[in-house]
Amino acid sequence: MIEIIAISGSLRAASTNAALLAALAANAPADCRIQVYDGLGRLPIFNPDDEGERTPAEAARLIEAVTRADGVIISCPEYAHGVPGGMKNALDWLVSRDAAVGKPAMLVHASPRSLYARAALAEIMRTMSFALYEETALEIALLGKKPTEMGAILAEDANRQAMREAVRGFAEFIRGQ
Repeated sequence: MIEIIAISGSLRAASTNAALLAALAANAPADCRIQVYDGLGRLPIFNPDDEGERTPAEAARLIEAVTRADGVIISCPEYAHGVPGGMKNALDWLVSRDAAVGKPAMLVHASPRSLYARAALAEIMRTMSFALYEETALEIALLGKKPTEMGAILAEDANRQAMREAVRGFAEFIRGQ
């Protein structure tokens, strides 16, 4: 069983990124289990003085989840042409740990307009030594949609198939690492 942790870079209750990750989890192939991380908003601001024995509980939970996972999937919005602070903060908690080193990671997108954040996030993750899977970019346009509209779009057969294929490809990438 391939264990994957999925992290949404959005804190919105009706987040398109969180909806995409939940749909990925629901449509994952039988040999993959996707756990959506829900603690982004509870992470304290990263401070290197709080590492080691002083690591806050939520940061320790994130670090442990990423360490245990076989791979990481991130779906992240773009704010002012950049990566939202909460997402960057989560990555900062992983910087000085081995959790990210060589860890397979895939970026998925709920908006066709997040080009700057995509590039910045990929650069940050490469710098942290994540092994980025870039063969298949999954993008399902949910920008500006209400939850019921998102649900309908994500339930479309073509989108469900695209999600399964993206996760299947990512699982093969993980197995090859």
